[in-house]
Amino acid sequence: MPDKKKLDRILKVRTLQLGLVRAEEVRANERFVGEVTLRNRIAQLAEGIAPAPEAGKGFSLSAAAHFRDRLQQSAEAADGRMRAAEHVATLAAEKTRDAKRDQSAIEKLLDRRAAEDALKAIRALESAPPTRKVRHGPC
Repeated sequence: MPDKKKLDRILKVRTLQLGLVRAEEVRANERFVGEVTLRNRIAQLAEGIAPAPEAGKGFSLSAAAHFRDRLQQSAEAADGRMRAAEHVATLAAEKTRDAKRDQSAIEKLLDRRAAEDALKAIRALESAPPTRKVRHGPC
C-alpha cells in the first residue's frame, strides 16, 4: 500500500479536480438554464406577434410575417443550443460523479492506512516488554 504522504498528495489533487469539475458542472447548468430562458422568451415574443384581424394593414402583416419567420428561426436555433447545453450538463454531472468516486476511493485508502497504522501501534504495544519494574519482592 502506498505511504501516507503519497496518499495525501493524491487526495489533494483529487480534491482540486473535484472542485474544478463541480465548477464546470455549475457553469453547464447555468448555460442550460439560460438557454431554456431564451427559448421561453422567444416563444412569448412569437405568441405576441400572432396575426390579428385588422383591415387594410397589408404592410404591417408582411412585417409581422417576416418577424414571425425570424422568431421561428431563432426558436429552432435556441432549441438546438438548449439540447446541446443539456447534453453538456449531463456530461458534466457524470464527470462530477466520477471525480467524487475517485476522491472517495482515496479517502477510503487513507482510512484503511490509518487503521493499519493504529493496529500496528497496538501490536507494538502488546509485544513490547512491560515498562514498570517491580522494585521489591512480595512483602
